Amino acid sequence: MSHYDLETKCLHSGYTPKKGEPCALPIYQSTTYKYDTTDEMGRLFDLKEEGYFYTRLQNPTNDAVAAKIADLEGGVAGLLTSSGQAANFYAIFNICEAGDHVVAASTIYGGTFNLLGVTLKKLGIDCTFVDTDASAEEIAAAFKPNTKVLFAETIANPALVILDIEKFAKVAHEHEVPLIVDNTFATPVNCRPFEWGADIVTHSTTKYMDGHAVQVGGAIVDSGNFDWEAYGHKYHGLTEPDESYHGVVYTKQFGKKAYITKATTQLMRDLGSIPSPENCFLLNLGLETLPLRVERHCENAQKVAEFLDAHEKVSHVIYAGLPDDKYHELAQKYMDEGRTCGVISFELTGGRDAAVRFMDNLKLANIATHVAASKTMVLHPASHTHRQMNDEQLREAGVSPGMIRLSVGIESAKDIINDLKEALKNA
Repeated sequence: MSHYDLETKCLHSGYTPKKGEPCALPIYQSTTYKYDTTDEMGRLFDLKEEGYFYTRLQNPTNDAVAAKIADLEGGVAGLLTSSGQAANFYAIFNICEAGDHVVAASTIYGGTFNLLGVTLKKLGIDCTFVDTDASAEEIAAAFKPNTKVLFAETIANPALVILDIEKFAKVAHEHEVPLIVDNTFATPVNCRPFEWGADIVTHSTTKYMDGHAVQVGGAIVDSGNFDWEAYGHKYHGLTEPDESYHGVVYTKQFGKKAYITKATTQLMRDLGSIPSPENCFLLNLGLETLPLRVERHCENAQKVAEFLDAHEKVSHVIYAGLPDDKYHELAQKYMDEGRTCGVISFELTGGRDAAVRFMDNLKLANIATHVAASKTMVLHPASHTHRQMNDEQLREAGVSPGMIRLSVGIESAKDIINDLKEALKNA
């Protein structure tokens, strides 16, 4: 559906009902699928035919939603996972193994920071973190002969650093590795990283794509643009026979869909982080209204950011929609109409203690370990999502001890601001 606008794709991509079929995407709540002969199923296991035999690998509901997200991003194929963390893990582990190295932006979400810096290290994959704002030369200096991936977020959570995608893509490609970008906060409504040189995009679909905080999920989309065969010595898992799957060579048999096919037949087969069909159905409902909600989130967040920026008890506000924000210019370049997301980070003049008092005084906004949902939510990263980090790591991640992350919902902007105003009186 590449010729349609994104708003239309959100409603129609991935599933086209035939005569007499349901207009709504059905929930295929089944683990297994029937065949008439042994040979029919055997051909599926040989990857010689497409079809369904076990939901851990593929399911019609899940595949329809994966195809929709791939179309929204402008990619060739997508894979859904049971969480955003699983998506980032699969995206990297699909092309990395023990002895390899990853370079990543330091301002990424705390859970992803720990995944790359601690958990992958246990699997023999090292990671070097770089300042997102570093020069191309400084980023390049972190690369090693065994570097396989450069990883970053379009909009960092919760530091709200806007990624200079072209800069990162240039460094990655000069070193013959793909750029993986987590596009959760911007969503394809506001930014499509493939248009700026990114090769693979990931999402926590739990956030804006769902929008209602009812399912946990993740997505990986491949642009189809990275030439794995040109660098086959690095990515032999894609370009050489996979003895665990009948000796298939993914790039030879599946072309531009090699990366996603390998992630499905190898990683999903062995690790099994599949989302339930019902969760994918709920995600699809969220996707249908994504453009409407994102527009409202951004509109409300702009008003809230301007209110906080003018308040005497607020020491500073981080939101790229403000003209004096450090990342305002990058937002104008990479984001549609300069809109970023509905998340604001700010700090009170009273620091950490004032942040706690403020949050405890809120009535409308929920204190919740969540973000990017329809309802306004607030979080103290140093106490919650980034609690495992020491002060130095917090600074590297762009998180100060008193930082408050405010996820502006789609309620009345007036009501949100009044709630903040009252809570600030006692902060």
